[in-house]
Order: sequence, then structure tokens, then C-alpha cells
Amino acid sequence: MGAMSITDEQFAAAKPIWDAQLAHPFVRGIADGSLEIERFKRWVLQDYLYLKDFARLFAWAVAKADRLESMSWYATVLNLTLNTEMALHRAYAERFGISAAELERQEMWPTNRAYTDFLIRTAADGDRADLAAALLPCAWGYVYIAQELKRGNPPQDQRYADWISQYASPEFAEAAEWLKDEMNRLGASAAGEKRQRLIDLFVLSSRYEWRFWEMCWQGEHWAPQ
Repeated sequence: MGAMSITDEQFAAAKPIWDAQLAHPFVRGIADGSLEIERFKRWVLQDYLYLKDFARLFAWAVAKADRLESMSWYATVLNLTLNTEMALHRAYAERFGISAAELERQEMWPTNRAYTDFLIRTAADGDRADLAAALLPCAWGYVYIAQELKRGNPPQDQRYADWISQYASPEFAEAAEWLKDEMNRLGASAAGEKRQRLIDLFVLSSRYEWRFWEMCWQGEHWAPQ
């Protein structure tokens, strides 16, 4: 049996967190359609803000890429995120009674701010492998969760059924697989402290992914000024 790839090691280290995401009441509520609409609206609003900084990650990735194929792929995803996914997100928000203006004036909550600041800092200060390790849990994690949810009966609320179908789609799965391959390529020679850092970054992003569900479930606010 060959040595484990870096993504195998990352997944093994983060598996308890990913299992906790699947068991989270917010995710379970999407799965069975019981999630209160007001709670899901929190996700729609906060994820829209998250996507803006998520797009910045791909801009950093283009700049730091070591080969044309990677530059091209990251640039394509950057364009899709800014000009397609965010438009789809606005259209999806309308189905929950959220206007484009409301999306734009929403304040980013503390957990969301901490998560995106961590991602941008890692992209700015780290190398291309660090960036990939921090980026991967979002792209791969949503596919993983949606594919698990798709194995059950679809929720009666079509909006939740569409959410599952979107993230379980071949397009999202293909993107996650490309990123996993890129992570394995960039991390193939990493050893010792560097390899552990790539695992730690992946785990930390996974922790923030769990915190994002919790933020949307509980609600958050900044302390009074």
C-alpha cells in the first residue's frame, strides 16, 4: 500500500469536524426541509459576503500559480465566482425575499470576518500550497456535504432541494477534484513541519466551516461600540 497523499492526510485529520458539520442542526434542517427560513436567510446574506473574499483568494492564486494550467483554472473560477455564482446567489436570495440591495448592505458577522481574514492572510503571506490547503475545505466540503444529503429523501421545500442539487452537481464535484489534485501536486514533496502546516491549515478552515453553520444557526452580532 502506497503512502497517503496530502489530501488523504488532511481529510483524516479533519474528518471529525466534517462529521460534525453533517450532524449540525442547520445542515440537518436543510436535509429534511425543517430549517426555519429566517435561519437560512442568515446563510444567504453571510455567504454572499463570504463569496466576495473567496473570489479574492482565486485572484491571489492566479498571481502565485507556478504553471499556466493553474493560472487559467484559477482565473476561470474567479470569473465564474464574480460574474456567474454571485448573480445566481442574488437570484436565489430573491426566492427568500432578499433584495440585491439588502445583500449589499448586510454587515459581515464576526465569524465570517475571522474566517475570510484568515483566508486572505494565508493567501497573502503563504505560498501556493498554503493557499490551496486553506481554500480546499470550502470547495470540497460543500460537495461532500451535499453528496451525503443527496443520498436521503429530498426535502419538500424546493429551495432546499435546489441547494443540495447545486452543490452535489458534477460541475462543483469537478472543481473540487481539480483542487484536490492541485493540492496533492503542490504538497507531494512537503515533509516535516511544512506537511504538518498544510494539514493544520486545512483543519483550521474546516473548523471555520463548522463555525459558519453555527453562526447562521445561532445568529451573531458585534458588541456595542
